[in-house]
Formats: sequence, structure tokens, C-alpha cells
Amino acid sequence: MSKLKRVGSPIYTFFPTEVEGFDALGELALDMRWSWNHAADEVWAQLDPDLWDLTHNPWVVLQTVSRDRLQQVLDDPVFRRKVDDLVETKRHEAEGPAWFQQRHPQNTLTSVAYFSMEFMLSEALPIYSGGLGNVAGDQLKAASDLGVPVVGVGLLYQQGYFRQVIDRYGAQQSLFPYNDPGQLPVMPVREPNGEWLRLEVVLPGYSLWVRAWQVQVGRVKLYLLDSNDAANFPAYRGVTSELYSGGPEQRLRQEIVLGIGGWRLLEALGIKPDVCHLNEGHAAFAVLERTRSFMEETGQPFEVALAVTKAGNLFTTHTPVAAGFDRFDPHLIEQYIGNYARNRLGIPLRDLLALGRLNPDDPTEDFNMAYLAVRGSGAANGVSRLHGEVSRGIFQPLFPHWPEIEVPVGHVTNGVHMPTWDSAEADALWTEYCGKERWLGMTEILEGKIRCAPDDKLWQLRADARKSLVGYVRERLSRQLAASGAAPGEIGSARHIFDANVLTLGFARRFATYKRPNLLLHNPERLLRILTDPKRPVQLIIAGKAHPADQAGQAMIQEWVRFIKSPEACKHVVFLSDYDMLMTERLVQGVDVWINTPRRPWEACGTSGMKVLVNGGLNLSELDGWWAEAYTPEVGWALGDGKEHDSDPTWDAVEAEALYALLEREVIPGFYSRDRNGIPVDWVARIRESMARLTTHFSSNRTVRQYTEHYYISAAAAYRERAADKGAAGAKMVNWQLALERGWGNLRFGEATIAKKGDQHIFEVQIYLNGFDTDAVRVELYAEGVNGGDPVHKEMTLGPKLVGAENGYIYVAQVQAARPATDYTARVIPHRSGIAVPLEANHILWQR
Repeated sequence: MSKLKRVGSPIYTFFPTEVEGFDALGELALDMRWSWNHAADEVWAQLDPDLWDLTHNPWVVLQTVSRDRLQQVLDDPVFRRKVDDLVETKRHEAEGPAWFQQRHPQNTLTSVAYFSMEFMLSEALPIYSGGLGNVAGDQLKAASDLGVPVVGVGLLYQQGYFRQVIDRYGAQQSLFPYNDPGQLPVMPVREPNGEWLRLEVVLPGYSLWVRAWQVQVGRVKLYLLDSNDAANFPAYRGVTSELYSGGPEQRLRQEIVLGIGGWRLLEALGIKPDVCHLNEGHAAFAVLERTRSFMEETGQPFEVALAVTKAGNLFTTHTPVAAGFDRFDPHLIEQYIGNYARNRLGIPLRDLLALGRLNPDDPTEDFNMAYLAVRGSGAANGVSRLHGEVSRGIFQPLFPHWPEIEVPVGHVTNGVHMPTWDSAEADALWTEYCGKERWLGMTEILEGKIRCAPDDKLWQLRADARKSLVGYVRERLSRQLAASGAAPGEIGSARHIFDANVLTLGFARRFATYKRPNLLLHNPERLLRILTDPKRPVQLIIAGKAHPADQAGQAMIQEWVRFIKSPEACKHVVFLSDYDMLMTERLVQGVDVWINTPRRPWEACGTSGMKVLVNGGLNLSELDGWWAEAYTPEVGWALGDGKEHDSDPTWDAVEAEALYALLEREVIPGFYSRDRNGIPVDWVARIRESMARLTTHFSSNRTVRQYTEHYYISAAAAYRERAADKGAAGAKMVNWQLALERGWGNLRFGEATIAKKGDQHIFEVQIYLNGFDTDAVRVELYAEGVNGGDPVHKEMTLGPKLVGAENGYIYVAQVQAARPATDYTARVIPHRSGIAVPLEANHILWQR
């Protein structure tokens, strides 16, 4: 499928390396640590304050500024000392032991390969769309902070995700500006002799050459592949042109490059990960390439190599509905990777397709990337507690006859990288009470410390943040209007819009029907009354993009723009176009209340509301995703009844009414009820509780520590155990699975008796194991949970052998008689040390 080739190729620009000190500046600019550690901000602002303010891209500033200007500032001993100190500090932090090395000094975890279709690290590297990239980028940053040995793998898009313009009619226009690699903080992956690393990926009828790039993210490296290579036929240079665009064939090509090409890149670099973390099913082809690599290394067949390598794979799903997974027509799979399956994996196409199908005997069933990811991983998880429950329902068909609650999908709730999203003022407050290195290790002690912040400091933080946001809105909106050809009077009015003393609400996210971005517009007259109350006014900021193919989402944007154009609303509501990471930072730092209105349970987690926590903002959200586990009345406001209502318009009306009522009766009065010092005491109490209880728990620091200690370390150990002796344990496992498949149908239950002795139920069941040893199965007494609680499954004790029976035994168990005996039934499941049941052996036999 792919093979390595290195070529000599000149870099795309000429650097003024003759200027002494330029290399130090370049080292700082090319390490995206600057996107959350702002110690060097004044360096870039001093070089070119206007360009820095517009781009927040040190690499662009460094390449754009003249040699004379560089020489001038570097000749200043104070500036030069500042740069040298920053470089020394960066290197010292990179080399010193971090949380992982201190907490797990004896652990042998060497590398976790983190595959994702998108990464949101900074607006300077626009290769993201939204939530999935946000999670990936923030987890890389947290891994850097904590010293977890992660390496990222993704794609470098020539045009990335689209940029948004709202025309004079309120319609969204989609633009795709070119991402010039020379202006991105990336560098070609080169050998010591200067050769650029390129990979050949064989696709039907042609070879696709992909180039390798490197992004430094603190201690962590992110490797990106792109197809814009001159050796490629023009039609194929655009395989990595845009994120989430084109048809199924284009998406399949991208996912082949990401999964198969990405794993081959790691091999070419000499990186041998213990763990492969698939951030969604897009990268699931990495499962196949990792398997192929182990086959080549050990000579084992595909089934054994998969059994070995899957132990080191982790699949994280972010999808709350089954229809959201990537599916490909089987003919497309045959066209693109049929030969790869036959010639490189040594398996027929049918066996490959079976890995991505529910029914391997249905030739019309599409190939589901999520099914491949589940079957090719040793563990799987959703991204919130509720999403874990939803995902167990989605994947239940893969585990027939198993209770949904036991479908092997756990959860690790997402978190955000707080140092990326906090304002300078919030950082100063947290530093005062919790220390500068608060996000570099265990964070549980921070809750008590931040509670010590007094009311006046918390309220001053919010006042300063709101004032800064109002200034940003005025500047951004005036530029937006000028670009759209608005009249001078309208542009002038935008420079004076909003009031820094007024309650400011924010709603910003992708415009999709399930997110219900127009729930606030259900009753426009009532919303207008809320906004324009002369004694308690409210101002609202709206932002978000709709996918270029999503006509319903674009129509909702137009509805907001029409509402805002009314004379009464235009002073109280703005729609800021081209929602991106820079805008997100400003909004989450400044809004008083972040509103989120998805249809439960269609928001797998949602991270936008987490970003306001560190800045003292509050959440008013549907009880979905993360808020379903975060909400208590002391920290914000909740919408909904905690149940699912699908897309019922009647329920939408009910929730719109509830949203208006919450604003009118609780949110607005709470903000404007002040003490003699002008402080809203109850409001500030909510701020304190939200900051203390939620900020640390919903940080990517906690998320990455949880992945490390619950998944990475155990997955690495399981992989190494199975890989030892050229996969001998994997071969034994495959033989055991084959015997299980052949013999499971011969198991059967015999007679069962139930007796009551005192306060105990005593169960005896006869089981005919036929060809199985007693240690190859586990016999349990099972009862469903009560009122949503966990089920009961108690192992039954092996009793005497049945007289005259071949391999027939009595099993016994006793339980408290608090529940009726009819609640319980016996079951038999496979058992083998080191095997994940039911993920790797989904057989089950019920007594009834």
C-alpha cells in the first residue's frame, strides 16, 4: 500500500539566519507552546504589533518583518536577553520530569500515537472544523504539560475548513483560502542530510505521494501528511485539500492516507507506539496497517497479528447517532483496498468487509468505519457519561444477547485545555490563589484554593472581561460591516454598540438543526422584550457556521440576521461572522452566560461551555453531554427534563418557553440584584462554585490523566504481553477463539432449583459444558439493576459433577432474599486470562 521514498527538495522560503538571534526566535515561533504560554507575546508584538494583533501567528510575524527591523530589536540587549531567557526556560521545561515521569517512574510506556482527522491548536494552523479538533488539540497540549509520551498524526489541508462571509442578504458565503505552508508553523520532516520525507500510497491505478510535516507542540510532536506534491497528477493533489468536503470517494482517500499512510509515517520515523488512540473512526485503517506491520515483522497471519495489535488500540467515539459514522459502499472498499487486503494482509475481501459489517453475509451492507475500530481495538469509550450510555445502545447489535449496560464501551468525559482558553486577567487570578504551575500535575487541590478568592475580585474579573469583549465586538463588527459594503453610518454605529455594564449572553457553535440555534427565536417578540427591558437590558452575541451543504443550517443563520436587522434588535444582538478559534477565545473569556440548546442526547459532550468556567462565566444548557453530569443549581442553569424527545416540535416549544422563563425569572434578576457595593452577591456565589467545582474536573489535564491511567498504561502492557515471542500469546488466543466458536453451541443448561434459607435465596443449576473445561467459562447469577442501578452478576461456585454425565456440573450461588428469586437467572460467558469479554469473545448463554 505504501513505501518510503526520500527526496532532496528546497525549503519554501529564505530565512535571515545571518541575523544573530534569529534562530532563537525561530525556535520560539515554531513551538506551538506559545498558543497557551503567553510569555513571548510581547516579543512578537514588539516586532510588528499590527500584524501580531491580526494574526496571533509568530511564524508569520517572523517571516514578514524586515531584516533591518530584526537586526534593530535583536541589537537591544534587553530584548535579546528576554528572547534568550524564553528559549532557556522552554528547553528546561521540555527536558525536566513532568507529572507522568514523577507519577509513573517505572512505567515502560514509550509512545502513544494519537490519530485524528483534525487538530485545533491555534488559528495560525487552521486544520480544524470544531469539537473533534478542539478535543484533539487540547489533549495534545495537556499531554505536553503532563509529560505523557504522545505523538499526533493528522492531515495538513491546503484549504482547511471553509471561511464564512455573510452577504448583505444575510446568506452565508463559503470561502476556501489557500493555507500557504510557508506561513504555517510547520516544517518539512527531513533526514539529517536534508531530504524531505515522502510516502507513496498506492491507490487504484495510480500512486499518491504524500509529504510529511512536523508541528512542535511543547514536548509533543504532531505529524501531518499532505498530497499537494508536484509528483501527483493534478486531480489527486487535492486529496488533502479540504476538511469534510467532497463525496464518499474523497473521504475514503483521506482516511486511507490518515490511517495507512499515518502508520507508515511513524514506521519511517522509527517510532514504534505501544498504543494507537483512534480519535473517531476516521483513522480506523491504522488498525489494518498496524496489523500488516506486525505480520511483516513476525511472519504471523492476519488473525494472529490483529489479536496481538488490537490490545494496544483504543477507539474513542464522538458520535451520538449511528447514522453519523462514516460508511462506504462495498464496491468502493473493493476498488481502493481490495488488493491491499489480498496482497498485503493475506485475507480475502469478504473477511475485510466483515470487520466493518454487522452481518458479514449481507453483500449489500456498507462498510462501517466505527465497526472496524471497535473490532480492531482492545477498548472503546464515549466522551461523556451520557454519551457512554448512548454509545452502548449504538454498538449493542455487535454484542447480541448481551445486556446493553454491559456493551464494552466506557466513557472518559472530555475536558478543555484551560491555559489556552483563560484570559490574562483570569490567569492572574488563578495564579494568585493556585500558583503558576497549577495545570502541570494533579489538580484536585485547586478547588479549595480558588474558593478563597473574594467577591470583589471575582466580580472585577467579570467586569474587566465584559469590557474587553465589548471592545472586541465593536472592532470586529465594524470591520465585518465594512467588508460587506455597509453604509458608513451603520459602520459608525457598530463602533459604539453594546454596554460594558449589561448582562452579556453568548451562543456560538456550528449551525445544525440538532443544536437548535434558533430556539431563542421561537417567540421573537418575547426575546425582544427580554433584550430591550430599559431597567434590566440584555445583549446577545451569536456566531457560528453551517456546513456548505447544510441548507437548513444556513437558513437558520439567515433567520438570525433578519431578526438582528430590525431597528429594535440591532442595538442588542450581533451576529459575528467567520467563527474561528480566535473569536472563540474572546467570547468564552467575556460572556457572562454561555447558552447551549442541543436536542438530548445528540450532543456527545460539547466543550464550548467548559471554556467559560476558568473565566468565571456561567452555563445555561440543555441537560446533555457534559452538562448532564456537571449541573447542580449552585453552578448554573439547566434546560430540559433529562429525557429524550427526539425532534418533537411540541417539545421544542416547551423548552423555548422554559428558556425564556429561566432568563426572565432567574438569570436576569440574579445579574442585576446588587449589594451596596454594586456586587451581585448570589451571582458571584455561583461564579465561585462553578470555578471551584467544575474547572479542574472538566479540564483536559484530568482527561489526559484519566486516559493515561485507565487506558494507555494497561493497553501498552497488554500489547507487549501478546507481542512477546513473536506473538505466541496471540496465536494461542486465536486458537482458543476458534475452539470457542466451534463448541459454544454444544453448551446447554439442565435442571435448575431455587430454595430459600433464612434471608438467602439459594440457586442450583445444572450445566453441560461438553467440550469445554470448567476454567474456560464463567457461570454467573444475573439480575437487572433496580431504578437505573448497576446489574447484579455474582459468580456461581463449581459444585459436584453430575452422575453419568460427560462434563456436566452443578453450579451454586446464594444471594440476599431482598428481591424476588424470579429476578435472577443464570448465564455462561467465556473466560480466559487477558481476554476482554465481551469485546473479544461475545458469546453468551442464558438459562432463560
